[in-house]
Amino acid sequence: MGNVTVVGAQWGDEGKGKIVDWLSNQADIVCRFQGGNNAGHTIVVKKKKIALSLLPSGIIRKNKISIIGNGVVVDPVALLEEIEKLNKFGVKVNSKNLIISENATIIFSFHKNIDKIREKRKGPNKIGTTGRGIGPAYEDKVGRRAIRFGDLIDEESLNEKIRNILDYHNIILQGLKSKPLKFDEIKKEISFFKKKIIRFVNRISPVLMGAKLKSKKVLFEGAQGILLDVDHGTYPYVTSSNTIPSNASSGSGVPVKQIGFILGIVKAYTTRVGSGPFPSELKNKIGQKLGTIGNEFGTVTGRQRRCGWFDAVIVKHSINVSGIDGIALTKLDVLDTFKEIKICTGYRLNGKKIDFFPSSEFKQKNLEPIYETHTGWMQNTQGSRSWAQLPALAIKFVRRVEELLGTQVSILSTSPRREDTILVKNPFID
Repeated sequence: MGNVTVVGAQWGDEGKGKIVDWLSNQADIVCRFQGGNNAGHTIVVKKKKIALSLLPSGIIRKNKISIIGNGVVVDPVALLEEIEKLNKFGVKVNSKNLIISENATIIFSFHKNIDKIREKRKGPNKIGTTGRGIGPAYEDKVGRRAIRFGDLIDEESLNEKIRNILDYHNIILQGLKSKPLKFDEIKKEISFFKKKIIRFVNRISPVLMGAKLKSKKVLFEGAQGILLDVDHGTYPYVTSSNTIPSNASSGSGVPVKQIGFILGIVKAYTTRVGSGPFPSELKNKIGQKLGTIGNEFGTVTGRQRRCGWFDAVIVKHSINVSGIDGIALTKLDVLDTFKEIKICTGYRLNGKKIDFFPSSEFKQKNLEPIYETHTGWMQNTQGSRSWAQLPALAIKFVRRVEELLGTQVSILSTSPRREDTILVKNPFID
């Protein structure tokens, strides 16, 4: 038995929430290792939709420990609101089932304000951020001026860190002709959440190291998708953290050898929220139909997702940079009513055929997709729980995806419900 790391292999929104929830039944610990509340997971349990942004998906399971790792930037107010919502669902969150790393960075309201101001100033060149302060918080972290949860313990040290962060941001805000930050305002904000949040803050290393010694299983949960990775995605239209699975190590503090089986979540078509290149995007009725059937609206922002056919080239790129061992193919049922289904197998760039995803922003924007066409199965696959229940043409489509990616489909999802899942290979078993 081993650990499992789950990452999105497209631009996010691949259905990670359901897969992590499904796998968390076998895990003892679920650890979120990067991102912030700009990412969202929707889980359907007993016909009830539960939306999570910061809390690991394992939090809804009994007798599991959920960890928010040091690689996550955390809006404490948003986290407390999420905990309260879960309480209303009957899910009790306490210091026994939730631990926040003392090294995790805090997102303040000024981070969100700066995020929105800068995005507005970019006009048509905006990146399409969620405005939740993720980028500015990561900038403070890299700039070595961030306030972390462990800093809340000592008042004198905390005050010095507040002054340091004020010195930096007020220079920026002055240049943006915006209202300067005040020491007392930040102290007031901290006093609002400190007592409520501090009970969850602790060292996570003993828990994760203890899990190894006791042969307990850890599920590392990523956010967004590999194509939004700050180094390997469609830069600059990316998130502010590394979304590749190796960040499960640095974002939690475990050795990289312990991140285990790497499972990439892949949607049977492609979607994207916000700006940036999207070679297989369909700006027509087919794209609208995919969005309508797939209910393609962002969990966090509610923004409508851009939709297109499955792009095997970009997913192969994700696999190459991440070392994905197997994929979970989701939302196969969304394709049930299409007479023709296309797969992008390559591109044309300036009239020349290429079979790779270029790193240049200019080249990415000028890619023309090359498609192969498959006959649709025109039968219902929703709720299928075995290969025998799938139409032959649906199986043929899945096998072609495997062939193009050079990677096995370990899990096949046929609806948002946790039970509608076909298991091919259990990631927790080597």
